[in-house]
Amino acid sequence: MTDSTHIDFIYLSEPDMIRAGVTDMAACVDTMEEMFGLLYRGDYRMAGPNNDSHGAMVTFPEHSPFPAMPKPTADRRMMAMPAYLGGSFCTAGVKWYGSNIENRQKGLPRSILMFTLSDADTGAPLAFMSANLLSAYRTGAVPGVGARHLARRDAKVIGLLGPGVMGKTAVAAFIAVCPQIDTLQVKGRGRKNLDDFLSWVSQTYPQITQVRVVDTLEEVVRGADIVTYCSSGEVGDPATYPLVKREWVKPGAFLAMPALCNIDEGMEQPEVRKVLDNTGLYQAWYDEVPKPAHHTIPVIGVRFMDMLAEGKITRDQLEDIGKIVAGDAPGRLNDDEIILMSVGGMPVEDVAWGTVVYRNAREKGIGVTLNLWESPALR
Repeated sequence: MTDSTHIDFIYLSEPDMIRAGVTDMAACVDTMEEMFGLLYRGDYRMAGPNNDSHGAMVTFPEHSPFPAMPKPTADRRMMAMPAYLGGSFCTAGVKWYGSNIENRQKGLPRSILMFTLSDADTGAPLAFMSANLLSAYRTGAVPGVGARHLARRDAKVIGLLGPGVMGKTAVAAFIAVCPQIDTLQVKGRGRKNLDDFLSWVSQTYPQITQVRVVDTLEEVVRGADIVTYCSSGEVGDPATYPLVKREWVKPGAFLAMPALCNIDEGMEQPEVRKVLDNTGLYQAWYDEVPKPAHHTIPVIGVRFMDMLAEGKITRDQLEDIGKIVAGDAPGRLNDDEIILMSVGGMPVEDVAWGTVVYRNAREKGIGVTLNLWESPALR
């Protein structure tokens, strides 16, 4: 115990975050796996009445009397995502999420993110950090946790829609947990993204001996052991979301979907296992938006919630990855079952990976120390 009121915290720029290990995908997958175990045991809190909310989002009207107010253009989001995580982490934090697809026309990422990590007891800041890489790697690592438990051990082929940031981190996570992967079949929108992705693959993963650039969703899915859709797009009409048809999917495939996705009637059938990263997250989303909820939130787990409401599936047909990670539910049962996992993204993931990176930074002396106060002016 100390009576000192002095508070310092560290600022971590993006280069600092890289030096502190934010791009260590193998470690990130392990961290997300530990986090899922804590979720299953209940040693966490997020926002909302059920403590499972994705966060609080600012929305903008189509027509405003204030000319400077932002318009609700594609992928326009301003959002605070707070959480507490217990276990070995025992920290709290909040990610501020600003997103506008038009940023790309200015040479900026679609999303610009910052994260504040805090002491869970006092609420004092521990770190203020650049969070684009933090968010990207924890997002990609979650499909990696799914693949560790639900993909075939001999998986070799990844089918990828969307070779952008999310696509790269998902591929990195799959390769981290499925070392026999040697083939990618990838579909992208533009030549530049594809060329950047192909260059990244050749420089980073020499074990990838074949990359097939394909033109259709069917070609992405057919023959793939692991499938992931990682593209952004307009939200509103599920008929326009990238589709998965049952006839395309090979026996034994694992599908991890962290972005827009829709499925046909064949994929809705009970023999296709349906796994969520956190059932409570989807329940919170479903309660927060108009119905059908998949029109507002394009993640496939939200479609599962709509299917529940429509009587197409029952609650016991939805599985939780945390229960699987904890060993209280089975992982893959056989080489032929098809497993579809929804990845929604949660602020507890940012807290988990942010805490690990922060502790690495402190241990290595990385970052700029900033003073909040020697003694607060108001008490």
